[in-house]
Amino acid sequence: MTQQLAAAKTSLTLPDYAPVLPAAFGPALNEQGYYVGRVERNLYWVTDGVYQAAFLTTSDGVVLFDAPPTIGHNLQRAIDEIAQANGVSNKVRYLVHTHHHADHAGASSLFGSDVIRIGHEETRRLLLRDDDPARPPLDETFSDRRRLEIGGERIELAWHGPNHTPDNSVIHFPEHDALMMVDIVNAGWVPVSVVNLSEDIRGYVAMPGAALTYPWKTLISGHLGRLATRDDVALHQQYMADLDASIREAWATFDPTPIFVQYGPNIWAGVRHYLDAVSRAAAQPVIKKYTGVLAAADVYTPDVSFWLMESIRLDLGYGSQVHP
Repeated sequence: MTQQLAAAKTSLTLPDYAPVLPAAFGPALNEQGYYVGRVERNLYWVTDGVYQAAFLTTSDGVVLFDAPPTIGHNLQRAIDEIAQANGVSNKVRYLVHTHHHADHAGASSLFGSDVIRIGHEETRRLLLRDDDPARPPLDETFSDRRRLEIGGERIELAWHGPNHTPDNSVIHFPEHDALMMVDIVNAGWVPVSVVNLSEDIRGYVAMPGAALTYPWKTLISGHLGRLATRDDVALHQQYMADLDASIREAWATFDPTPIFVQYGPNIWAGVRHYLDAVSRAAAQPVIKKYTGVLAAADVYTPDVSFWLMESIRLDLGYGSQVHP
């Protein structure tokens, strides 16, 4: 087995992809591997170029929003930097979670047991289920909406139904003209596998529209190296709509007969290659349109196409026929 793995690594040929546009990148990281910047007033964001978190400095201490482990101890370093520059407290008193996933919450335990952890009631249930010491359970929860008033600052929490995860919620900062919506829109980039690894694809598709009902200028999206704008959200919506339309056209016009003839009694082989062929055909015009517009359009669109196709087919019933 070891020899087979070594041979596979030796013969591995990696594909080439289109260059990433400079506009997809954010500001340069410092020597410690992070960037921290002001969103507006006393609301700040921090990134390692792949993940993002945010924090508010208030008269009642710091409110941290998400705790990605890839940023880890740099979260406190970023807070220390801002606190020292502005003469305010660097003590994290509250930690608000958008959802339970470890890649956005896995540094929670760094802030000790005194911090008050807040999030959706389903986030608490899932954290208790997963029993990960790096992600302590929540102290306070909400069901649909909750307003936080901490240190004179207003923060609005809202759950719009299952989407990326069953618990993924948005955080609105009405006094800072900002919204935090994580794992939905990747500013300047396409979604990754399984439509951004979403458990409820219909809910995922609906979330950008929900985000645009709020008044805001800046979106903290949880991933990659720059902040997003309303135009980024609209571009994401257009990408998903174009892919949806292309899938429906491919599904309606593709003839799978040669595939099923080829594989005969091997039903799963026929089904696999039929679905793969339709999703690949649907992806091609979208890749062509968005290469040079959204980064990694040629990398992930085929996979996003497959899973969006399955949602259109299974959730919406598109193409479903009842035997006569």
